[in-house]
Amino acid sequence: MLSRIRWSLLDALIWVLALALATVLRLDFVLPDHVLQSLATAAAVAGGLQLVGGWVFGPYGINHELGSFEETGELARTTLGVGVVLGAVGLFTQLVPLPRSVPVTATLVALISMFAVRFVLRSRKTRRQRLEGDVRRALVVGAGSGGRVLVESLARDPASGLHAVALVDDDPSKQRLRIAGTRVRGRVADIAQLAKRYEANTVIIAIPSADAETVRSINSIATEANLSVLVLPPVRQLFGQAPTASDLHDLDVADLLGRKPVDLDMAAISEYLSGRRVLVTGAGGSIGAELCRQISRFFPAELFMLDRDESGLHGTQMSIEGHALLDSESLVLCDIRDADGLHEAFRRTRPEIVFHAAALKHLTLLERHPAEAMKTNVIGTQNVIDAARAVGVTTFVNISTDKAANPSCVLGYSKRVAERLTAAADALEPTSRYVSVRFGNVLGSRGSVVVGFTEQIRKGGPVTVTHPDVERYFMLIPEACQLVLQAGSIGGGGEVMVLDMGQPVKIVDVARTMIQLSGRPEIEIVYTGLRPGEKLTEELFMTSDEISRSTHPLISQVFVPGLPEDERDGMPGLDEPGPALGWMVRAAQEGRARHPA
Repeated sequence: MLSRIRWSLLDALIWVLALALATVLRLDFVLPDHVLQSLATAAAVAGGLQLVGGWVFGPYGINHELGSFEETGELARTTLGVGVVLGAVGLFTQLVPLPRSVPVTATLVALISMFAVRFVLRSRKTRRQRLEGDVRRALVVGAGSGGRVLVESLARDPASGLHAVALVDDDPSKQRLRIAGTRVRGRVADIAQLAKRYEANTVIIAIPSADAETVRSINSIATEANLSVLVLPPVRQLFGQAPTASDLHDLDVADLLGRKPVDLDMAAISEYLSGRRVLVTGAGGSIGAELCRQISRFFPAELFMLDRDESGLHGTQMSIEGHALLDSESLVLCDIRDADGLHEAFRRTRPEIVFHAAALKHLTLLERHPAEAMKTNVIGTQNVIDAARAVGVTTFVNISTDKAANPSCVLGYSKRVAERLTAAADALEPTSRYVSVRFGNVLGSRGSVVVGFTEQIRKGGPVTVTHPDVERYFMLIPEACQLVLQAGSIGGGGEVMVLDMGQPVKIVDVARTMIQLSGRPEIEIVYTGLRPGEKLTEELFMTSDEISRSTHPLISQVFVPGLPEDERDGMPGLDEPGPALGWMVRAAQEGRARHPA
């Protein structure tokens, strides 16, 4: 109550000063005695009207938040009303004989002054609140659209626990830019110096489109300066909404390795998925589940999710539909090793497009059990191809792996055979497209090195790495699946579409990064030695491949010779896995001889 009385008296005083200023300006700084008397009368009328109107109809009768839209709106109505009354009194009566322009000028001056006082005090109050208590002082990297909206959001939200003390950007044209009171003070290379000057303890990477290399570079500088790092997610995770403090997350290994920006031809993907019947094998796995989630956004006529893992199907349905009653016709519980069951499932669902993601993928385990690789990755793939051909599938996309390029292990040879089987099917189906998509490791998949390191760090170590020089390609599951969908839209059939995985990353660097992020530097790294069939560096292409660019900059394509039934030298019939298995094991042994550990 006391605060509202003070504000009402202050606004009345502002009216007095505004009238005096307007009159002085109008009369060229000369005030005759009779004008002084008129000015005093006008000031009394305006001040009185402001007090009465403000308490009855305006902002003083309600406990508004200082400087809020509600308060300023009511203040504007009250002040403009006083100005209208004052002008009418001066125009139609002799009670206030002042120049006619004075009420207009004074009203504008009074209103602007009232707003200014409130906004200045609100700004100071907000700043004081932000600096009190446990507040992290942050350098915001990126003065583009993401950084601008984020800094403005932090300025409006004292409860965020973050205070932007300076902006950092390498763009020379932004070096003098000021956003919500926070100014660009330097470049990324100046982070350590700026942190000392402004007592910052946090770096915020506010570049939603930043790639992994940019994030790693900024993190390296921040780590040397002993600063914690927060990251604004990629654009795709913001769902078109303006970024806020709640969107920020601590730096993780996915930011350091897998933030590859992907520009998709959404129209091309939508054209071949929308309104079509789509089936995904391995829909309960990491890649298959993400494919299902992304395909569902393109409004297919039907999306069938096939897997032998009922728990996996349960999780995929939950992530897409928000419930998992397991009573939907879209769920198909079937093993791709079961040719008869698979044919029955395809006859019932009659898909037009198939994404074949079902596979066994653990290299070391398949070295010990090569027959399982043959049954699932080779015979299972042939079963899916046969079922797809039987119902007239128009587009078939086989998910392959970089281990199929110059293979040196049972897993790699089984997936190479799957690529050739897919190419052979394309030659037999001139009106359909059968293509394979090859890419490397994906972060976050079940059994990935990142998952293994996380568990080892949780237990206190040690973290085991096979070799100090071993390196792998990495990509986030969403990016990989987006490019799979894109490859399916542009693949002409018969070839292998190879995704651009960027530069390979040393596994030991991944381990060190994860240990650093865990805050447990005492955890040691132990080298266990390469296992049979493993390479130091994976390859994306065969040595004999003729590489050509596709219509998408992140996708290349290579020709793969088909493996038709009458040309399987030394591999007689996939329905006779004994001889075929022997062929595959011998081929893997030859590959290991070419890639000694």
